[in-house]
Amino acid sequence: MNKYFLAIDIGASSGRHIVGWCENGKISLKEIYRFDNKQIEKDGHLLWDMDNLWNGIINGLKAAKAADMIPETVAIDTWAVDYVLLDKNDEIVGDAYAYRDKRTVGIDEELKKYISEEELYERTGIQKQLFNTAYQLLALKKEKAEEIEAAETMLLLPDYFNFRLTGVKKQEYTNATSTNLINAKTKTWDMDIIKRLGLPEKLFGELSMPGSTVGDFLDEIAQMVGFSAKVILPATHDTGSAFLAVPASDDNSVYLSSGTWSLLGIENSEPITGEEARKENFTNEGGAWYRYRFLKNIMGLWIIQSIRRELNGSEYVEGRKSRYVSGREWSFTDLREEAQKYEAFESVIDVNSDEFLSPLSMIDAIKEHCIKSRQKVPTEVGEIMQCVYKGLAASYAKAVEKIEEITNKKITGIHIIGGGCQDIYLDELTAKATGLPVYAGPIEGTAIGNLVVQMISAGIFEDLSAARKAIFESFDIEKFI
Repeated sequence: MNKYFLAIDIGASSGRHIVGWCENGKISLKEIYRFDNKQIEKDGHLLWDMDNLWNGIINGLKAAKAADMIPETVAIDTWAVDYVLLDKNDEIVGDAYAYRDKRTVGIDEELKKYISEEELYERTGIQKQLFNTAYQLLALKKEKAEEIEAAETMLLLPDYFNFRLTGVKKQEYTNATSTNLINAKTKTWDMDIIKRLGLPEKLFGELSMPGSTVGDFLDEIAQMVGFSAKVILPATHDTGSAFLAVPASDDNSVYLSSGTWSLLGIENSEPITGEEARKENFTNEGGAWYRYRFLKNIMGLWIIQSIRRELNGSEYVEGRKSRYVSGREWSFTDLREEAQKYEAFESVIDVNSDEFLSPLSMIDAIKEHCIKSRQKVPTEVGEIMQCVYKGLAASYAKAVEKIEEITNKKITGIHIIGGGCQDIYLDELTAKATGLPVYAGPIEGTAIGNLVVQMISAGIFEDLSAARKAIFESFDIEKFI
């Protein structure tokens, strides 16, 4: 009988339960459950709907039982930086803020009082993003200091859900690096920075690596879902899992995890924390087996997802209405095809501009951007989409160029994984903009990376190299030149 493993992969818009197993040396996948993830608005803040997320996790486990695909191990990955604080009774203190919440606007000026941006980057290697956990905690300390004072534990979201399943608290290394509080050289919490920021040291405990066992399901969870399983740590940061799934054959390829965010970069054995890398806003995220992802965070398909929501009349959060409802239901394929009709439209947006992070209207933000940059303002859906597509391809090309300059490597190709690799038009534009061959696939990169850590832990694969070879042989990879 097959040994099953379950990846619970939760992104900013949805979560999926994907069962994986090995047969004749190849990896097989089956999605058994999917649920929506949403942000809610409360008192002017954006929050995660934690009850919805927890119910999604439990219902997916029940679906595994119903499908008769009971896993030996289970592992959860999510996006980075967001956290909960727990009090002495292990109850959540305050709210689970979403990283797009605006409470951190301007908080970088507060942080500079304690440590310069240059020193912070040199020590942590993490790019400046106002939603990094360090900035979030500083904003909370300024706005609601009593919540930090009441906290006994800080857990990033996947660590929290692991705790709910097992009763065991562990802080996983790869996701912890996204906090801006891990020393890139010592690979542990930088307690000097933590003290300078006035954050309680007790919130930052021992770090655990991917492949570590968290624990077995609590009895109440096993009763609820109909089986018991062991919870394993993957690279709980979804980008960390996604990069593990890249079937690259050499060290001179860049990896692009394409989803809500586009994460483009290379793997290194050591962090690059010099001033040139800081000025270009590259980051050094920690990976499994202490591999560093030297990469650029690019706004990604979030812009396209937001446009689609507006056109279809769905709300980004409760209470926000779109004035661009078109009277038809737009699919991502529809939007791509419409963009292709307007290839001659020349306006291009800078997709990394902060105005696209969380606008009330993404379409209005694009139009205003074009006005400010003195470009022709798009009016048709296809023109709007063409601005975005060209902007994404241009940002990828610029990032590749900067990686070559900083690392002195000659990049030979781009491996695109994740849902965005299915967008063949973007794949083609990326190949054209960079002048490099583009290899698209596998689609379920994050879930596959999550699963291979479980499979290596179970002895199915000897190491990552063996797992990547199996990935290459198991999934379709399309080439664009």
